[in-house]
Amino acid sequence: MAAARVIVTRPAREAARWVGELRAAGLDALALPLIAIEPLQDGKLLHAVRERLSDYDALMFVSAAAAEHFFTGIDASAAARSRFWGTGPGTARGLLEAGVPAASIDAPPPDAAQFDSEALWARVRPQVRPGTRVLIVRGGDASGRIGGRDWLAREITAAGGACDEVAAYRRLAPTFDEAERRLAAEGASGDSIWLFSSSEAIANLCRCMPGTQWTAARAIATHERIADAARAAGFGRVRVSSPSQVALVASIESLA
Repeated sequence: MAAARVIVTRPAREAARWVGELRAAGLDALALPLIAIEPLQDGKLLHAVRERLSDYDALMFVSAAAAEHFFTGIDASAAARSRFWGTGPGTARGLLEAGVPAASIDAPPPDAAQFDSEALWARVRPQVRPGTRVLIVRGGDASGRIGGRDWLAREITAAGGACDEVAAYRRLAPTFDEAERRLAAEGASGDSIWLFSSSEAIANLCRCMPGTQWTAARAIATHERIADAARAAGFGRVRVSSPSQVALVASIESLA
């Protein structure tokens, strides 16, 4: 069977790892990052939060990029008394690379059906009681303003805890060069399979390719919310897959 071409849309660093894993599984994978990760232009708030890490019982990271940028230039042992929460294996890997001990990390297992706030909360809910303080570390928009789902923060508050948030990096839309625009056009024609792990990536793709019709395009989404975003953008064939490598490879091959 001919290898299926897959367009991996994660930010550049994570996309490179996913491309390597998919190629090792026999797939023709290419990276087309649809979210650019950049440092904050003003890091004063981030610096202030780093100075009082001992205030928090747990630090929650939404991505490996959040861990990488949060701990740049500081020692993870500054928050030694805290638990470190991650939404999946990629985030857990980022925490380990930042120097966080494996025994201090809580995350959904690699074979979990989903890697999201709901799966994480199922594991860490017993840690939260009245007075527990949690810091959520995430990305901001181009100006550094915090964005993203607030579901976990609401659950923490409802359980009696207190929650702060801080941006550790910025998430920007990419700028396509000629080769990237050509690859995106090939994906729109259905010649390749898109791999989406973010609704924001789909929105950025549509902004980068205005007027493009996606009815012939095929996509694998790692969450039902992301699949809904792809369908709303006009993608003709959309399938939801668990984000584990084995499940993704099986889904890609079945859609090829």
